[in-house]
Amino acid sequence: MFSFKFSVLAAGATILIAGSLFFYNPLMAQDQDVQSVKGYPEGVLDIRYQSAADDSPQPALFWKPDERGETPKRPLLVALHTWSSDYLQAGGEAKYAEWCQTAGWVFIHPNFRGPNKTPEALGSELAVADILSAVDYARKNANIDESRIYCIGVSGGGHASLLMAGRAPELWAGVSAWCGISDIAAWHDQCSGTQQDGYARQIEGALGGVPDTAERRADAQQRSPLTWLPRAAGVNLDISHGIHDGRDGSVPFSQSLHAWNTVIDKTHPDAALSDEAIDEFYDSQKSPDPAPDSDPLYPDDQQPLFRRSADNTRVTIFEGGHEILHEAALNWLAAQRKGQPAKWQVERTHSLKVDAADKESGK
Repeated sequence: MFSFKFSVLAAGATILIAGSLFFYNPLMAQDQDVQSVKGYPEGVLDIRYQSAADDSPQPALFWKPDERGETPKRPLLVALHTWSSDYLQAGGEAKYAEWCQTAGWVFIHPNFRGPNKTPEALGSELAVADILSAVDYARKNANIDESRIYCIGVSGGGHASLLMAGRAPELWAGVSAWCGISDIAAWHDQCSGTQQDGYARQIEGALGGVPDTAERRADAQQRSPLTWLPRAAGVNLDISHGIHDGRDGSVPFSQSLHAWNTVIDKTHPDAALSDEAIDEFYDSQKSPDPAPDSDPLYPDDQQPLFRRSADNTRVTIFEGGHEILHEAALNWLAAQRKGQPAKWQVERTHSLKVDAADKESGK
């Protein structure tokens, strides 16, 4: 018998997972052949792994390079689906798998309890444990380079990426979060009564109602990256957001600016933006800083408009909307190593063919 111990302590404490039963069993892969995952490259498998939170089998998409004979240690990309989707989400999500197949990385795309509309999802303790257990599954089933475990996501996946940067800062070599939600209660208020009202209703489904009671406010805080991001100061963390998001898109880019503030507030308070400056920036769409240098990883028509970095953290507001720029995100991650200072000036190591529809987040 295998035993499990899972414990998540209060904010500011440590996640501990000890014991494991993470293995690949073909019978748990739904008897699917290697071409059966719709929208994904050949070879990506639909697998099941066991979550350390409740011993339940959880689904994920998984791919690893051929490991017959001697194999080198491989980077692992943990790709996190968007707000209203699940692990089978394709489109732009499949670009993560394409990158891994081109670069020789291992790819895993967990479900972490599916769309963010139930108590079990939306940054819950179960969802956090599922993501960490997916990493353990990859470790058990591929030769993973522990200095190169990366996390990436956009929109709801950006929320989850920011959350995981704070929940497991010791794990990641780099986290790339795009158009992420950092404050659940604030986003509920921003969505309520607007065209994005459906997201407010989903948040209420997860919290058991409007976050207007002490209990539900506390629950929203526990699920919000802002609660955990002070622990992420040592993580190589790149936070990016399109300047038109919140108008042409569902998440105001101010959510990423508040995430930046939270990470660097104690180490570089002079680099933080005041709440008034953030509101003015969002309302006017005019950067408070001079234009940053151009970035060769960004398309010519989607260059950074505002950028600040401090130690291992960077925030970028770019010409764009609710989207991820895959080549900028993935090439940046490729240059990062755990325990080493963040590299901000990086070269393109691989290219991806990305259509306009691939950049836009599945909501």
